[in-house]
Amino acid sequence: MIPESLIKELSQPGETKLVLLVLDGLGGLPIDGLTEMEKANTPNLDDLTKRSICGLTDSVSIGVTPGSGPGHLGLFGYDPLKYEIGRGVLEALGQGLILSPNDLASRGNFATKDKNGIIVDRRAGRIPTEENKKLIAFLRENISKIDNVEIILDSGREHRFVAIFRGKNLEADIKDADPQKEGLPAVPAYPLSDGSKYAADIINRFIEKVNELLSNQKKANTILMRGFAKLPKIPSMKELFKIKPAAIATYPMYRGLARLVGMEILETGETIKDEFDTLKDNFDKYDFFFVHIKKTDSFGEDGNFPKKVEIIEEVDRLIPTLLELKPDVLVITGDHSTPSILKSHSWHPNPILLYSRYERVDDVKHFSEREFAKGGLGRFLAQNILLLMLANGLRLKKFGA
Repeated sequence: MIPESLIKELSQPGETKLVLLVLDGLGGLPIDGLTEMEKANTPNLDDLTKRSICGLTDSVSIGVTPGSGPGHLGLFGYDPLKYEIGRGVLEALGQGLILSPNDLASRGNFATKDKNGIIVDRRAGRIPTEENKKLIAFLRENISKIDNVEIILDSGREHRFVAIFRGKNLEADIKDADPQKEGLPAVPAYPLSDGSKYAADIINRFIEKVNELLSNQKKANTILMRGFAKLPKIPSMKELFKIKPAAIATYPMYRGLARLVGMEILETGETIKDEFDTLKDNFDKYDFFFVHIKKTDSFGEDGNFPKKVEIIEEVDRLIPTLLELKPDVLVITGDHSTPSILKSHSWHPNPILLYSRYERVDDVKHFSEREFAKGGLGRFLAQNILLLMLANGLRLKKFGA
């Protein structure tokens, strides 16, 4: 990746419209010979593929399985190895919470444990958001401080919530209080340095209190906490790339990440069609749009192959409405792969399609991973996608004499 100072020098404002459509966890692996992309009926995406140039990207590096944070940072043109951003910060910003430099933020899951302390469901059956709100209100009433550390809780969607620990001497170098897999015992927050011992102690005392308060719940009877982080310093997309960016996303974390890099967050409804309608309604107000589709990832993590296929097909049906807007540059890709067969993020490269009047169309005919592997873009790091979009939008000056 070229230095940020050079990106600032080469970038220039313009009138062209750039759209980055991210199907979270898009890439998959074959089940009965076909991946989710290959199984899906995608006539519109296939037609667009024939008029585009395609390839594969790696979010961080070959062989590295990325989290959603680094996966998206790369798509936004940032080096995910340079800017490590904890998920807690992203969730808090996505909820619209204001963080101070001393705050320690964490993402939380309501979860289910059995009588032996084994985590049997890391998402508490994806409890309804309304139930989440009631539980958070109950916890707020009963836990406001531990020592001199203020506890700030905010509901997310389904099983997710945000916890902010506000006080002095709270360092973020803490291992997640989450075994990451079901069938394993709950684990405490673990300090990875001497400076984080106090914060880890506060967090573990908080978890103990929550366990006591939720002991009578059938599903959400415990919590998992991860992504401990403090607010980082990162240049905005407007500063780096001379664009006016906006984000359309339904999940807090992705709104948080977009807000962190200076995107305007557009209010939208819950459905994919709502997101496409929001894009249409705001198309003349901004020049860069990040549109995020979550359910491809959610169903991949659930191991639900058919439902992931359905989401890809739903996006396909809406592609004509997007193309009616006549974006100058359109990229369709994923932030990482989430194969249903693995029920998790994976290291497999991400399919990418780039549509622009200034690109050389390749011979790829179908919207799928194996076809894209033959594409003219080849295989490259995802953080170069934004530069390709800027170039095709005539937003980069010539380098050198």
